[in-house]
Amino acid sequence: MAFKIPNIPPTTSKGIRFPNDVIEQVEEAIRGKDCTFSAFVVAAVRAALESLQEEDSAEQ
Repeated sequence: MAFKIPNIPPTTSKGIRFPNDVIEQVEEAIRGKDCTFSAFVVAAVRAALESLQEEDSAEQ
């Protein structure tokens, strides 16, 4: 499954710290797109969780 930059979903605020280089890379990836930093991070976490679930299923 390819990662796609999402549209803005409803969200709840949650504080988290990111390394500056990661912030810069995310901001570059979403520049000019209809996507917020938070929406990108949520989609990336969902993709990571899905990948982990697929790995767990393959191991069983």
